[in-house]
Amino acid sequence: MATELKRSTSMERIEELLGNNARNLLDHASHTISKDDLQLPGPDFIDRVWSISDRSNNVLRSLQALFTHGRLAGTGYLSILPVDQGVEHSAGASFAPNPQYFDPENIVKLAIEGGCNAVASTFGVLGTVGRKYAHKIPFIVKINHNELMTFPNKFDQVLFGTVKEAHNLGAVAVGATIYFGSDESTRQITEISQAFAQAHELGMACILWCYLRNSKFKTPEGDMHSAADLTSQANHLGVTIQADIIKQKLPERNGGYKAVEQALGSSYGKTSKLVYEKLTTDNPIDLVRYQVANCYMGRCGLINSGGESKGASDLAEAVRTAVINKRGGGMGLISGRKAFQRPMSEGVELLNAIQDVYLEKDITVA
Repeated sequence: MATELKRSTSMERIEELLGNNARNLLDHASHTISKDDLQLPGPDFIDRVWSISDRSNNVLRSLQALFTHGRLAGTGYLSILPVDQGVEHSAGASFAPNPQYFDPENIVKLAIEGGCNAVASTFGVLGTVGRKYAHKIPFIVKINHNELMTFPNKFDQVLFGTVKEAHNLGAVAVGATIYFGSDESTRQITEISQAFAQAHELGMACILWCYLRNSKFKTPEGDMHSAADLTSQANHLGVTIQADIIKQKLPERNGGYKAVEQALGSSYGKTSKLVYEKLTTDNPIDLVRYQVANCYMGRCGLINSGGESKGASDLAEAVRTAVINKRGGGMGLISGRKAFQRPMSEGVELLNAIQDVYLEKDITVA
């Protein structure tokens, strides 16, 4: 009875946070790509999916370490705290809202107290407190970054350390970003495919921040950096270089190929009208479903990013993103700024609210 009451209370809170979107998201039935054709998250995901792959026993053990930690342990879902924004967005812009996170130990404490499966951060952050915490929560070392000190600012991911250093830190996984569509993407693809191969040789899992970056993607029709068709193709490239987990922005629109072509006045890439007529709809759950399909039909897990902090609306937005990801067939959420740009107790509450979505049995895959 107590368990049922707790579940009911949790579901009521989720519905409250979803507001007017509740029924559109919770009652949606997907008729695009069937959930029966997907490899969905579950307690047996490693045995069912990865055990037939070329991943070594040590990689399987590292993946399992991610899935057996925190509040979501044993569910097949992931809740990860990423804090690399001190490099990516500058330390001042990232930590001024809550200066305690200039201290790396508080970043790791937030991940632990927030019940996360893992903490993802820089060589410096995790190296500073590694001996105290590497055995208490799985480490994911982000090996490349875009620094904002070069003038004029540019968008290029460069390596900040080696895969071997990440291994020596006790990391169970490495993370890396590729800016697909950028002038530097060819070099980044080459660098990170080699880094992932070495990480797998050393027994670590590989997570790809699978982002688009090109000024031409900002069109009169909207910003296509979050278009479902373009981000999904980036996902497909990411799993091709053997990323085990893909981190991608939540899709906010579709029709990126057409919008870019119209803006440029010339052809761009290739797509099919069936993508828009049969494989997707305007519902964000179906747009995420297409992202999952491009991760080898869910064989490589899709975790969506939480996005920037906007203040009072963060909790509701985080829960909405989690519901869309879960119902679309995704594997979880990786949320940073919404969690650490506020008092730690509120950050823990937000992370727990995300996790409650994945623990809620009444929220099913559409």
